[in-house]
Order: sequence, then C-alpha cells, then structure tokens
Amino acid sequence: MKAKSDIGLVGLAVMGENLVLNMESKGFQVSVYNRTTQKVDDFLNARAKGKNIVGTHSVEEFVNSLEKPRKVMMMIKAGDAVDKTIESLLPYLEQGDIIIDGGNTHFPDTNRRTAYVESKGLLYIGTGVSGGEEGALLGPSIMPGGSPKAWPIVKPIFQAISAKVEDGSPCCDWVGENGAGHFVKMVHNGIEYGDMQLICEAYQLMKELLGMNADEMHNVFAEWNKGDLDSYLIEITRDILGYKDEDGSALVEKILDTAGQKGTGKWTGVAALDLGVPLTLIGEAVFARCLSAQKDERVIASKVLSGPAKSFSGDKKAFVNDIMQALFASKLVSYAQGYVLMREAAKEYGWDLNNGGIALMWRGGCIIRSVFLGKIKEAFDKNPDLTNLLLDPYFKSKIEAAQAGWRRVVAAAITNGIPVPALSTALGYFDGYRSERLPANLLQAQRDYFGAHTYERVDKPRGEFFHTNWTGRGGTTASSTYNV
Repeated sequence: MKAKSDIGLVGLAVMGENLVLNMESKGFQVSVYNRTTQKVDDFLNARAKGKNIVGTHSVEEFVNSLEKPRKVMMMIKAGDAVDKTIESLLPYLEQGDIIIDGGNTHFPDTNRRTAYVESKGLLYIGTGVSGGEEGALLGPSIMPGGSPKAWPIVKPIFQAISAKVEDGSPCCDWVGENGAGHFVKMVHNGIEYGDMQLICEAYQLMKELLGMNADEMHNVFAEWNKGDLDSYLIEITRDILGYKDEDGSALVEKILDTAGQKGTGKWTGVAALDLGVPLTLIGEAVFARCLSAQKDERVIASKVLSGPAKSFSGDKKAFVNDIMQALFASKLVSYAQGYVLMREAAKEYGWDLNNGGIALMWRGGCIIRSVFLGKIKEAFDKNPDLTNLLLDPYFKSKIEAAQAGWRRVVAAAITNGIPVPALSTALGYFDGYRSERLPANLLQAQRDYFGAHTYERVDKPRGEFFHTNWTGRGGTTASSTYNV
C-alpha cells in the first residue's frame, strides 16, 4: 500500500461500501471511516479483505491518511448529518482540500455549504450519484457541481468509476457551480418518479382492463424493451413480472400497494412551482404515491364509492400497442418538462448547463438510463438553444405518431374508471402546449374583476396593462402588476 490514500470516504452504508470497492477496483487506494467504527472493522474483514483499502477509527486518523490535496467524500444521509460531518472534518483539513457530498442532498443546502466551505479556504462538491447498489459497484452516473477548481482534481477518479456508454464516454462531467449537480440529480429523480408511475399505469391497464396475467405482461415488457422504450426500468419491470413466489404465483401481486418516497420527487415539484414551470407529470407521480399511502382510507372508500364496470371488447393486441404509444409519448412529455425546469433553474442561478451532456450522463449507470436519452443528446447537439424537446423534429414526429393511440388509452381508462393520472396529465400538457390560445383570458378577467389585478389586450402591445371597473362600483384604481 501507498503511504497515503488517493481519496477517503465517510459512510459505509450500501452505497458507500460499493463506491469504495468500485474505486479500489479502478486502481485507487481508498481510506474509509464511519461514525460507528465497528462498521469499518466489519467491512475490512469481509468485502474489503485483502484489498487496497485503509480502515481508520477517528476523523483525525482518517484525514491524515489522505494524500494532499485531500479528497473526502461523504456518503451519508442528507440533512443535519452532513453539516455535522463537515464540522468534524474542518479542524483537520487544510487550504485546497476538497469535501464531496455524494448523498441525495437538496440543492439549496449545497449552495449554502459550498459558500461556507469556500469561506474556510477549502473546496466543495455536491454530486448526484445514481444507479443504486449495482451502479455504485459497477459504474454509476455521477453529476458533480460546486467549486469549479475542485473538478480537475477529482475528475480522474470520478470518470474512472462512472458508467460508460458504447463509445467509452463516461457518464460523468462537470455540471455547474454551487448546487447545480444536486439540482440535476433531483430532476433525474423526479423523472424517475414519472417513469415509474407511467409504467405502473400501463401495468394496471393491462391487468384490470385487458385481464392479462403477470406472465403475459412479462412478455409484453420483454418485447417493449427491444424498441423505443428500451430502458432499465422497462427491463426490471419485465423481470419483476416474471418473478415467482415460493408457491409459483407472481410475487408482484402479493406486494402491498403503498409506495414510499424519500423526498426528491417532492423537491422537484416544489422547485418547479418556485420557478413557474408546469412540471405536471412529475407532480402527479408524487401525488400518486401519496394517494397510494392512504391505503386504509382507500379500502373504506372502495366499499362506499362506485364507478363504471370495467369491460373491453376490442382488439387486445392493438390496445397493448396503444398503451406502448401512450407510455412513450408521456415519457417524452416528462423529459421535456424536466429539461424546461433545468433551463429555468440555470437562468435563475447563473448555471451554464450542458443539456446534451446531461443526457449523456444519464445514458448509463443511472435508474432512468435508456436508448431514449441518446436521442435527447442528439436533439441538443443539433440545437443547443432548443426550448422544448417537443419541438425537435425527431420527437415531434414521434409524439404526433403516438397521439392517436395515446388518446384511445386515456379515453378508455376514463370510461372504465381506471386512474391514469400521469398518462392523462401528460396528454393535457401536450394539448395545452400546442394551443395558440388558452382560456387564461377569462382567468385574467376574473382576477381583474375581484382584485383589480389588470390584464393585457390582444389589440395592444405586450407590457401594457389595463383595468376595467366591471361593476361600476369599483373605481379606476388597479393593483400593481407582478408575478410570483
């Protein structure tokens, strides 16, 4: 072993352990530390045994084991634990050393911590790491942001351990300053929420409306994974539907229908509201999880509230193809909304985001990896200023070709009382986005009527505001014009 390690990692939970083993397998010597030091010994005596990994039992010993400039990566639970760990490290670190947060941290916290750590003469990176346990071990997608001066120092390690696409390009590149890396990871997770909800709605339609069993749906997803929907989430859905319990029945049907969440989908929705971006599909995906958690209430409601009887008399194979089209088109809307959110965040926070590069980072290693992302990269390579993916010629042709089947699916779901919140809100966004005129003229009239909030006129230049005394009793005084 070398006298000093190339990098150190704090936090030996599942992701931390696997990242350490990944780094070591790429030729880096890694020091490890955990607040519960027994975990260090357990790791060294098991998975890390005989490997180029140094165990330490105090923060001081840990920091002193690292080569300068020291690179300390934290893989710990987001929140106060990150602040406390930073405070425990600061007394032992020196100017130019780098602290890295690889957890699922909310980007405003990374903005704050970057400024704080830089004020101490150190550098800070907040990086998204996606891919779960397997990705951490074999190659995740890594999305770093923070102190730009830190990137050249950590780049060789990060790009070595990241996933690679077909041409060998790493699924890791610099995202931007401050919390940009964690923001992009947050949007990734929001899109993940949307993708998963869309797949679940497709499953429910096949199960409840078409009466398909798990084996039949397994075959459908296996087929879908060979075409435009080729992706990690379609692949694992195929495997889940084919998995049998001990009695030979489909295990998926024995799992309670209440979904958990860790907050990144909610953060994405809140960020969209703050920035005024219609992130409708991801919002509905988050709310669908919230509704699923109300299991006891739903059981009671199911015995009180009635809906239409479910029946299908058409061509099942054709309708399965319609579901595929609806899923693909809705998936496109979700990504389009996510990229609009990143564009607005870049404006708000002064980040120079590379949209095509982000698609490349998501092409491998991460949970939303798919063939689809290669087309997104091509779209932004052709037009870096593309305002919405729906306007790219490739995606325009795809979504227009899919919309007939998409509409049939949503209509059938509504007619038969099957909830498809993500599929339907995606269609609503598509129809709204392509509408030259929306009924917001009436909405503005309502706001002006009750609150004198003013309105613009189609026969006057933009930026001129008017107020009408609708009742004859309101006078001519108008409210100031502003948007939240």
